[in-house]
Amino acid sequence: MELRHLRYFTVLAETLNFTRAAELLHMAQPPLSRQISQLEEQVGTLLVERERPLRLTEAGRYLYEHTCTLLGQLQTISDNTRRIGERKRQWLGIGFAPSTLYADLPELIRALRSDEGLELGLSEMTTVQQVEALKSGRIDIAFGRIRIDDPAIYQQVLREDPLVAVLPSGHALAGKALALEQLAKEPFVLYPANPRPSYADHVLALFAQHGMSIKVSQWANELQTAIGLVAAGLGVTLVPSSVQQHRTGVEYAALLDPSAVSPIILSRRTGDVSPIVQRCLALVERESSASS
Repeated sequence: MELRHLRYFTVLAETLNFTRAAELLHMAQPPLSRQISQLEEQVGTLLVERERPLRLTEAGRYLYEHTCTLLGQLQTISDNTRRIGERKRQWLGIGFAPSTLYADLPELIRALRSDEGLELGLSEMTTVQQVEALKSGRIDIAFGRIRIDDPAIYQQVLREDPLVAVLPSGHALAGKALALEQLAKEPFVLYPANPRPSYADHVLALFAQHGMSIKVSQWANELQTAIGLVAAGLGVTLVPSSVQQHRTGVEYAALLDPSAVSPIILSRRTGDVSPIVQRCLALVERESSASS
């Protein structure tokens, strides 16, 4: 699909009149009709029922709804690109692991958005994806929970998030603070299954550091899926304390081991002293001090 075809189609969808749409587009009606026909050929279905009164097909309504969103996003991209080019705003690409949204990241994003000189680009990413995006320059900073050993990436721990156990409601261990030894006897639901290294490796390493191993009864791709599987009775799991929320079918239990934590980690390119990154780091430091 060509962008011009989508623009023509949007005007037609809003007017439902070829003559009026052609006038608004400053073109003759026959060329507009041909452009719409070309678009229909490209998508492989009719978008407009041409009998009077003209109306959109179901496929046409779907395309119109999503095209409006797309064109709005393109306009925003165009405006922001111009502002950045005119040095009225600076672009800051941020990658984040979903679980960091339960911690301090939303407050930090709000603080960054309040800076009129910054234009943020937010991308949900795994740790592996964050490393690749930092090295390629697609993002400038990243927030995650996994430590990595890569000389090209510098990491700093913003804070340690205590881990809590997630148990099925009515479990024999519910309602008390637990030792890792007690949990090691239980079947575990771990996440994510891929890509590795991941939070799952962090949990496995925690038990290994104490000379224990756990039996994984089920793998999940996402945190909320893992909690749902715990509720279904497939095992127990560990989550950062900032993640715990009311959910039927599960109970949370504190851990006695002080080393059972999940860090919130900021990652950036080693040696990156660009003004935009330093500006962000200063704000992170200010927000971290305010929340401590």
